[in-house]
Formats: sequence, structure tokens, C-alpha cells
Amino acid sequence: MLHKIEQWIDQTNLEYQGQRISCSKFFDDFRGFYSLEFLQKAYFVVVDTIPKPNFPELRQMGLGDFIDMEVHGITYKNTYYVLPHLASNLRLHFHELVHVAQWGHLGAIPFIERYITEIKTVGYGESPLEKMAYGFDSHFTNGGEKIDVPNYVAQKI
Repeated sequence: MLHKIEQWIDQTNLEYQGQRISCSKFFDDFRGFYSLEFLQKAYFVVVDTIPKPNFPELRQMGLGDFIDMEVHGITYKNTYYVLPHLASNLRLHFHELVHVAQWGHLGAIPFIERYITEIKTVGYGESPLEKMAYGFDSHFTNGGEKIDVPNYVAQKI
């Protein structure tokens, strides 16, 4: 199942490759949190509908609520997807970039496995991966001190 999800992610990212926008455009806003090198390897896509895998097996695993949940953004590897009305929301971009760092540190299969396990056992709101991203986006929004996010992620997960 994990490999099926990764294949779907790779296909989705490939389908939207021509619409990707480099996150390097956020370098001035996120200076001190994300390096230019990191941002140059991360992308976002503005979409009308957030793409999610909707396999029957995922619903059978108890992930139907997550699949059906309305979200503002979602990250797959080094690319994340956002809705048009939030395309300029720095807090959302900051949040999704935390997930890009998590994906990058853990690798695809370990990230997918951990994310599914967390959602199933403690729910979306209590998922440690999500709590880290929400904590960071709040820290950024409230003018917190600069922290190298990818380095922090690598040390803490």
C-alpha cells in the first residue's frame, strides 16, 4: 500500500510539474528559517481542488475522515498544493515547507508510514508531524526568533 501511495504521489507531482512555482520566491520572507538552497528545491502548485489519494484500501484502514477532510494545502515530497484564495498566505507556505523538510529528512516511504500511523492513532490534530508544522507556522507568524527549520526537523524527528 505504501508503494502504491508513493506511485500516486509521483504521478500527481509529474502531472503538475509544469505548473510548479519555486519556493525561492519566499527567501526574503523566510530568511533565517529556510536557506535559499532549500527553497530552490521546494515547489508549490495552486490548484482548485487539493489532490489526495482516494484508494478503497485507505478508507478500509480508517482514513476516510482524513481523505474527506477539507484542507488548505497538502505536501507530497518537495511539492505542495494550495488553494487559489490562499496562494499568498505566508503562514500556509511556511507550514507546508515544514512538511517538505519532514519528507526530505524521513524519505517518502517512512514519512507516509509515520503520517498514516499518527493519523490513525492520535488523529490529525494531535499528529506529531502536524503539531510540529503548526508550532512552526505559529512561531513564524508571531515574529519568533529565526530557527533553521530543516536542521531542527532533522534533529527532532
